[in-house]
Amino acid sequence: MAQVLRPNTTGSLFATDGKAHPVQDTFLAVTLVLGVTAFVTAMFHNLHLISSWTGLVGIFTGAYGQYISVTTRERFGLILGLGASAIGFFLGMAHGGLFGGL
Repeated sequence: MAQVLRPNTTGSLFATDGKAHPVQDTFLAVTLVLGVTAFVTAMFHNLHLISSWTGLVGIFTGAYGQYISVTTRERFGLILGLGASAIGFFLGMAHGGLFGGL
């Protein structure tokens, strides 16, 4: 009997199951964009409102994205976005917080 050979994806970082995951990919993209925005704006003291809010939203979208993720590729990108969001959020909180230091 002939056996079907599958490609060896066990060691691949970007292993996929061959199916489309539009919801998970959307959460991945949103988390990455929010994470980069929060991280970059956290470097400026006067942009603490943007960094803290985008960081907070990025943490929540990344956490839910981790909950529904299917592949390693999605989880890897979500962890990068979550880390950047958390750093941006914490630095934004240190520079003035969510409400402008009221």
